[in-house]
Amino acid sequence: MLRTVTVALLFAALPGVGMAQTAPDPTPPTPVTTNAGIQAESGKPPQRIRSILLTGTQKCPTPTNPDEEIVVCARTGEPYRIPKELRNDKPIAAQNQSWVNRAALADEVGRRAAGLPDTCSPTGSGGQTGCSKLRAEQWAADRTEKRRVESSIP
Repeated sequence: MLRTVTVALLFAALPGVGMAQTAPDPTPPTPVTTNAGIQAESGKPPQRIRSILLTGTQKCPTPTNPDEEIVVCARTGEPYRIPKELRNDKPIAAQNQSWVNRAALADEVGRRAAGLPDTCSPTGSGGQTGCSKLRAEQWAADRTEKRRVESSIP
């Protein structure tokens, strides 16, 4: 008895589920206007092609004469980024380092002087365990420097 009542309630609720759905928007999307069709009909190549780089929310300008001009627009990802040719990848001088880097360097010097673990020191408890770590860090730094030098050679 309980089962039939449950099934009847479920079937009664099904039309309500259908009514709760939203109807699709009756307005069609606006078509993108291009002058490719006009250009193809004339059979002549364009007189001028403008290539424009857009940033942010700029809009692509329309051609002044669709029969003679094609406008090609492209968006730039990082408009305020310094070009690679002008970047300075050299190491930062010690007097220009941030206090965070200076504090980290002082901490590392103190750890090595005390012979703490992972410091590659002949004295202290476990100082010898950091020698392989230190060599791996030096190798990685050398490899990074080598790649930087190779990439800077034109």
